[in-house]
Amino acid sequence: MKTIKEINTALKGAEEWQDWMIEIATDERTGVQKAWHTWQKRQDKKRQLLQEHQAKVAFDLSYGSIDTLVAGVDEAGRGPLAGPVVTAAVILPTNCEALVGLNDSKQLSKEKRNAFATLIKEHAISYFVHFQSAQQIDTLNIYEATKQSMKASVESLATKPDVVLVDAMTLPISIPQDSIIKGDAKSLAIAAASILAKTARDDYMEQLDKEFPMYGFGQHAGYGTKQHLNALEEYGPTIHHRKSFEPIKSMIQ
Repeated sequence: MKTIKEINTALKGAEEWQDWMIEIATDERTGVQKAWHTWQKRQDKKRQLLQEHQAKVAFDLSYGSIDTLVAGVDEAGRGPLAGPVVTAAVILPTNCEALVGLNDSKQLSKEKRNAFATLIKEHAISYFVHFQSAQQIDTLNIYEATKQSMKASVESLATKPDVVLVDAMTLPISIPQDSIIKGDAKSLAIAAASILAKTARDDYMEQLDKEFPMYGFGQHAGYGTKQHLNALEEYGPTIHHRKSFEPIKSMIQ
């Protein structure tokens, strides 16, 4: 009879059901049953993620055939008081099981977002990330600045898509498109764009944090936290702050 430690080690290394598990499933030792239930939960989670992945793939496929090039488009950073708004456009291959578990960037940890960003760049047919500066945001307004950035992302793709799926926005482009409410939860391509936009913006804000450490950009990414508002009161806005956003707008009048 195997020890509980040996069984734990075997289950941790097992990715799918194997015949030797029949004996473990009926082993009445408490430690074995605990390990067995943990393995089952892990399998249930994997099945759930696979089903969600397949649903996102099916959603994108509903816009054409297996050969249709679907670009997903999303943004990061519409709400912050500082920094750019960043958009991304991504075309993924139809079968991309390496991205099982890919979800809306807000639903994933920073580590998982970064890992998925690497995988997306490795597997994507084409992708492009566009930065729209705080100055452009002030000139155009945040909605128009985001729209123009998304347009630039799509038109900068090395491969032209057949259809564009955009998270909750309609773009001034000639390519057929659809605006999807909560698209990053429905479309794999939009979820991928969400990840690339979010990770690119976070990296940018972390670099900005080194230049302006007193504002804490590395902690809040430019959002209006208490820490950020206190720093604005003490030091005033930088060239990276959005002058058309309150309370900055009132501070500089």
